[in-house]
Amino acid sequence: MLVSTKGRYAMRLMTDVARYQCLGPVPLRDVAERENISVKYLEQLARPLVHSDLLHSIRGKGGGYRLTRPASEIKAGDILRAAEGTTIPVACNGLLEDCPRTTECASINFWVGLDRVIEDYVDAVTLADIIVE
Repeated sequence: MLVSTKGRYAMRLMTDVARYQCLGPVPLRDVAERENISVKYLEQLARPLVHSDLLHSIRGKGGGYRLTRPASEIKAGDILRAAEGTTIPVACNGLLEDCPRTTECASINFWVGLDRVIEDYVDAVTLADIIVE
């Protein structure tokens, strides 16, 4: 799986919020400064993270973002799926739906196995694990 900039920067956004939310809601401008990512791009990344119930937005003066639950309960896979849409390693219909070629495809089991390994790994690592390292 090739994680795009969206996935990498979403992870950076989430780790920054996890580290600094103890000081209050974390404004994107503060994340932008610490992580050297534009506020505009962070706004685009925050939307799917809020929609996926990983971040909570607090509006108004003193507003910003907080995690919706403890960092130990948020999996890296949750963040990547919210940002990227999927963690599937290859564009293979057999991974997404019933493929008419499944019975003839010699490589489907390899792709299914690789997908399983990726899913198991990204779902075994929590946001808390990442910020401790």
